[in-house]
Formats: sequence, structure tokens, C-alpha cells
Amino acid sequence: MSGPIGVAGRPGRRDEPCPLGVCDGGGFVVDEEQRVAVPCGCRAGRISRGRARALQSTIPRRYRGVGFDRPPVTSMPEPVVRPVRQYVRRLDQMLDEGRGLWFFGGPGTGKTTLAMLVSRAALDAGRTVAIYSLPRLLAEIRGTFEDDGEEGYVPFLDKLAAVDLLHLDDLGAEKTSPWVLEQLYAIVNARYEEERAMVVTTNLTDPGDLAGQIGARTVSRIEEMCTPVPIFGEDARRFVA
Repeated sequence: MSGPIGVAGRPGRRDEPCPLGVCDGGGFVVDEEQRVAVPCGCRAGRISRGRARALQSTIPRRYRGVGFDRPPVTSMPEPVVRPVRQYVRRLDQMLDEGRGLWFFGGPGTGKTTLAMLVSRAALDAGRTVAIYSLPRLLAEIRGTFEDDGEEGYVPFLDKLAAVDLLHLDDLGAEKTSPWVLEQLYAIVNARYEEERAMVVTTNLTDPGDLAGQIGARTVSRIEEMCTPVPIFGEDARRFVA
């Protein structure tokens, strides 16, 4: 028998309606005559979303209104916005294939805004997303070493590897150390091996400089997984009144 059986032989927990219209929301299909339950086709997605709940997956307040038809995206050069628009149009295919985007350019050029467009589209499509600035992610990893249970290091890394899209902001912003290099490689390599998509942003425009910050092996995997999107221009934040 698969899964817990509650009252009258039905799964005990119903988190949300079945998107397939097959089960009663518990993730199992119950055979009343045989008194057995088998996993519904929606169960894998439920498990994935359950794991993602422990990760940071909320669009920051500043970026909740981002859209292709709103500033600052409307003032960005079309050659910069085009690959993002194309990616969002083929979102499910890109995520299923483990293909991502790598935004690089100077500060204040709109990298994070465009990356948030992708993350928002994925969330709106019902896909699992984890959104972190690099300093915050490393801080959370440090915190996992104090927990030997379900929120420990290995379970946290497994969750980062499992979500449909991992959004890493400010890659290369953290002071380099052997520990930082090890953590970044572990995260990127786990997603590389599982063919999971990533969206990354960095102020470092030279791959050699980025390799010096986060390691050549990590950069090599990002280059293979992600389409580069260079963004150049003045720092728009300097001109905000």
C-alpha cells in the first residue's frame, strides 16, 4: 500500500485540488473495493512543491510589478529584452530541458529586473522556483550546519537541486574563500547533473574574472547550462531622484 490512509480509506491530507482531476487532492487514487491507494499523477509535483516551500521563492517587493510592458523594461534595448521574451514564451520547454539565462553587465543596468521577469513567469506557470542573492544563500547554508535534521545541509542542497528554476543574484559578490568555492560548485554541479535550469546575474563581465571569483569548474557549467545575455549601459540607480 502506498501512502498514509485516513478515514474511510482515503489519504489524510488534501493540500490543493488535483490539477489532473483524478484524486481528491491528497495525491493518491483510492480503490474503495480493494482498500488500497496508489500515487496519483499529480503526486510528483506535490512533492516538489512541498520541498520548495522551505526555500526562498517570493519575488521581492521592488520587483513584484515587473513586466515587459512596464518601465524599466520598456526603456531597455530590444536586443537585450528579446532573449528574455523568447525564453518566457518557451518557458516550460526551457525548464524541462534545464536551459537558463546568464545576465552580466555593470551595476544598475537591469540584470536583476530581467531575471525576476523569468522567475515570476515560472511561478505564475506553477513551477517551483528558489530565489536568492548569493550572500543570503551562503548565509542560509552556514545556518544548516547547526541543524542535523530535516533542515540540515544535505536536505537543503537536495531541495536546491530539485526546484524547476534556481535564481541566483549577484554571483561573484561574495568574498572568495575555499568554502565559498566549494558551496557554489556543489550547488551548480547538482543542478548541472540533474539538468535543472538556472538564472544568474553578475556584475563581472569577463568570464575570466568570474572564474577567479567562483571557480573555473563552476563557470564552465554555467556557460553550458545558460544562454549569456550581456547588458551594458549606465547605472540607472545613480539617476533616481
